[in-house]
Amino acid sequence: MEIDYRPWGKYEVLLDTDSVKVKRITIKPKQRLSYQYHNKRREQWTVVNGNLTIVLDGDKLFRNPGESISIPLGSSHRAWNETDETVVFIEVQTGTYFGEDDIIRVEDDYSRI
Repeated sequence: MEIDYRPWGKYEVLLDTDSVKVKRITIKPKQRLSYQYHNKRREQWTVVNGNLTIVLDGDKLFRNPGESISIPLGSSHRAWNETDETVVFIEVQTGTYFGEDDIIRVEDDYSRI
């Protein structure tokens, strides 16, 4: 299993095929991923642990364990842990390409733009 550590936490690749990629994403307390979009994939997020804040095309939304959200192709989005507890969610990517170079960052707390 591939594990990639990031400043905000980590992700683990659970499944990687030509038609789908599945990740288990862990966000440390008070951290957030970059505000980003993708040209070649859409995503479905399901919260496993904690309370996830999502920014989707400028709207701030919330999901609790067992709840999901769809991230459409081309929509700007951010996963954010505003709490003092670790947040874990499963990300299912579908589309034509799943490489990390299809991340177009709009805003980033860790100077990765």
